[in-house]
Amino acid sequence: MSSSIDPFSSNRAPGAVRTIGLVVPPAAGLVPPDAAQLYGTRNDVRFIARGLGIPGISPEGFDTVVDRIVASAVELRDAGAEAVSMMGTSLSFYRGLAFTDELRDRMQQATGLPCSTMSHAIVESLRHLGVRRVAVATAYIDTLNQRLVSYLKSCGITVTHIEGLSITDVEGVAQVPGETLMALAERCVAADRSADGLLISCGGLITLDLHAPLEKKLGLPVTSSSPAGFWDVMRAAGIDPSAAGYGQLFTERQPLDRAA
Repeated sequence: MSSSIDPFSSNRAPGAVRTIGLVVPPAAGLVPPDAAQLYGTRNDVRFIARGLGIPGISPEGFDTVVDRIVASAVELRDAGAEAVSMMGTSLSFYRGLAFTDELRDRMQQATGLPCSTMSHAIVESLRHLGVRRVAVATAYIDTLNQRLVSYLKSCGITVTHIEGLSITDVEGVAQVPGETLMALAERCVAADRSADGLLISCGGLITLDLHAPLEKKLGLPVTSSSPAGFWDVMRAAGIDPSAAGYGQLFTERQPLDRAA
């Protein structure tokens, strides 16, 4: 993914705290818990959020809020954000690649900041991990699974197998036990052994602590929506996204250039 915004262009005092803005699907507008888990001990970054209030995880639910995303990004800029991500995966891919890219571009044009979406983030993370054939576990209904397969294909990534939990409840998705996700992920990989990586898709799923154990068990690199979103927006802001203990994506100090 390329960006016309240069995150290194402004003059900042050494050691200044950087503010990153997140547009999140739930109405409460809370910063997802991965922020504190990954970066809570750091003193160089803080996160702020604005909520969209989606009524359900479905195309119909997304249609009610999608036109508010750019305005929310502007609100975050006005509150001090130096980079912004739309932290909803299916909300950003459900209309296809052209829409996803246009959404990011409109956010950047409106704010003058480096911007991204969670759909860009999952693709960037897969490319960074060298994954071209991916097993995919999701929270989604079949309609969204099909659109995710198409979106990834348009980005040059082949889905070997996809299976979802058919969840549409915005609050309920965060209640899915880790054991359920582990079992789902293992089934998706077992269904076609040609996969060279695993993606768990849906920003509301709690997945960060599953990366390392799944990588150990499956012998494959793992990425998932919310962790990838934070990894990606940190890079967009020109900040090292590494965090020990959360799998290959976060293990080593990362280059801060945006992938082409």
